[in-house]
Amino acid sequence: MDLSQHDANSLGNPHFNLFGLPITENDARLVIVPVPWEVTVSYSAGTARAVEHILKASRQVDLYDSLYHDLWRKGFFLREVDKKILLKSDYLRKEAELYIDYISSGEILEKNNFMCRSLKEINEGSLFLNNWVHTQTKDLIEKGKLVAVLGGDHSTPFGYIKALSEKHDHFGILQVDAHCDLRKSYEGFKYSHASIMYNVLEEIPAVKKLVQVGIRDYCDEEQDYINNSNGRVVAFYDQDIKHRLFEGDHWKHIADEIIAALPQKVYISFDIDGLDPKLCPNTGTPVPGGFETEQMYYLFKKILDSGRHIIGFDLNEVGVGDNDWDANVGARMLFKLCNLLTASNN
Repeated sequence: MDLSQHDANSLGNPHFNLFGLPITENDARLVIVPVPWEVTVSYSAGTARAVEHILKASRQVDLYDSLYHDLWRKGFFLREVDKKILLKSDYLRKEAELYIDYISSGEILEKNNFMCRSLKEINEGSLFLNNWVHTQTKDLIEKGKLVAVLGGDHSTPFGYIKALSEKHDHFGILQVDAHCDLRKSYEGFKYSHASIMYNVLEEIPAVKKLVQVGIRDYCDEEQDYINNSNGRVVAFYDQDIKHRLFEGDHWKHIADEIIAALPQKVYISFDIDGLDPKLCPNTGTPVPGGFETEQMYYLFKKILDSGRHIIGFDLNEVGVGDNDWDANVGARMLFKLCNLLTASNN
C-alpha cells in the first residue's frame, strides 16, 4: 500500500498495523519479527506477551518526529505473533520455573532424572528458537527488507545477529542494558537471557566490538570477561556516567565517547531495563538507576550524525503490568528505533 496519502493526524485504526499504519509486509521498508519467548527469565515473567500490548499502545503514538520527519511513510510492519512459538515458550517456562526452584534450593541436579531431562529440553528449545529467528530474519534480509526483532526476553535476537553476520563480515553492537549478559551458561541454560552477549561474542566472529551502556548489575565473572577481552568489550557503567554528570560533565561528552568506541557498522540491542525503572517497572529484571528516554534519543541522533551505519536492532524485556505504561514507553522507543534504522538506510 502507498502511505504517501495516509493522514497522519487521524486516529490510529485498530484494524491497521503497527502505529496505525495501513501497510502490508510486501510494501513495508522495515519488517519487525515478534519473538514471544521468555523461557530462561530468572525474575519476573510477562515479556513474551508484550508484543500485543506494544501494538495496541503504538496506535496512540503521534507520527510527527522532528528529527526523522515522515520516515514512517516508508512503511513499518509488525508480523503477527507465531502462536506455536508462544505455546512452546509457555510450556518450557513452566519446566524452567520448576528447575530453577530445584537448583536454588541447593539440590544436586544429577540426582534428579526429571530435572536433568527438563534442562535438556529447555536448552534444545532455545536452540530451536535461535534457528527459527535466524530463518525468519535471513529470509527478510535476502528480500531486501530492513529487519528488527521485538521480544520477549533478551535471548531472542541471537539468530538475527547471526543472520546479519552472514551479510556483514564485521560490525559492532551497542548494547543498552542494566546487565552485561556475559554469563556463561547461566543456571545451566546455554542460551539464557543472561548469556546473550557471551554467546554472540563466542559464536559470531563478525561482531568485532561490543559497547555496553548503562551497566549497573553484574558479577565478577562478567567483569573478568570484559577485562580479558582485549578491548573487544567496552563498558560504560551507569555509576561512572552518573558520577561524571554529578560533577559537571555533559551527556554530550559521554555520548561522544560511546560513539567513538563504535565501529562504522552498528547493531543496536536495546534491553528496556537500561532505562530508569520508573519507565519500565514491569521489565523482567528491573534495577535502580538507568537512562531517561531523551538521553537515548540524543545518543541515537549523534550516532547517525557521526556517519555510522545502523544495520539492525532489537527491543526486548518490555514488561506487562496492571496498566499499559510499559507498553506505552516501549512503543515510543520502538518508533524511534524504526525511524533511526530507516534514516540510516534511506
